[in-house]
Amino acid sequence: MSGYQSQYQSGAAPEGAPTLPHRISWGAILAGALVAIAIGTALNVLGFGIGLMNVDAQARDTPSAGTFGLVGSLWLLFSNLLGLALGGYVAARLSGTSDEKDATLHGATVWAVAYLVSAMLVGSVASGLGRTASDAISHVAGGAVQGAGSAAGAAAQQVDPDELVQRARIALSGPSDVGRMTTEQRGAEIGSLVAKRAADGNLSNDDRTRLNRLVAAEAGISEGDADARVRGYEAQAQQAAQRAEETARQAADAAAKGAAIGAFWIFAALLLGAGAAVIGARTGVRDVVTLADRRVVADRRPVA
Repeated sequence: MSGYQSQYQSGAAPEGAPTLPHRISWGAILAGALVAIAIGTALNVLGFGIGLMNVDAQARDTPSAGTFGLVGSLWLLFSNLLGLALGGYVAARLSGTSDEKDATLHGATVWAVAYLVSAMLVGSVASGLGRTASDAISHVAGGAVQGAGSAAGAAAQQVDPDELVQRARIALSGPSDVGRMTTEQRGAEIGSLVAKRAADGNLSNDDRTRLNRLVAAEAGISEGDADARVRGYEAQAQQAAQRAEETARQAADAAAKGAAIGAFWIFAALLLGAGAAVIGARTGVRDVVTLADRRVVADRRPVA
């Protein structure tokens, strides 16, 4: 018992002691977040209008895309910082707190709520635009398919099916001698071998010999010249594929670096927004008014 009394008298609260009352005002926080979003949106709309006023297509005096992007980014940052600062001020003022730490926490909460609500609004708008675009594309695609079906039906009425069957039979049952084949037949077989080369990465000796004979007969050159021409085309195609792969790798690296830089800038903007909200909240802290006791006590001693 004496140990408990000494512990209690020294200022340590025993287990189960009553806690301090909550000092957070969610009404003030929501009000500050709404003020921040409203002011930021209004300023962004104003900046959008100012930007459109600077577009002069007739006189060709429109600023460049880089200038538009830089100025627009700075204006967006300024709008959000100003909105968050005023929102933090409103939250701290309406909460009635006179403690700077409490005001700081109110400002940080305003920042978090404002960004969450803004993200939800942007997501809803993007989702709505996506659905609208999808519906428009489906309608256009449906109309195109319907039109294509009508055109195909009209064309089918003008083409004789027996003629199509006859053409297919001639193309598939052509002679094996390249000298007796028509240009269409040689072109079809060359295309088939080239596709096989592209799919498998190489040709067997029989297929390469057949391809050289087809090219020689089609171009009117010897099989040796045809082999050199085919191998030259293969080397060019391989070089083009390597250049395309290198270009794709460079584009992927540039996209990754751009995304990383964008993420860093967004993180910096979020930190600046949190700082603006906290500064605004600390500015809105109410002053502590101290009332001095100035009561005058009348002297009631008897007059001599």
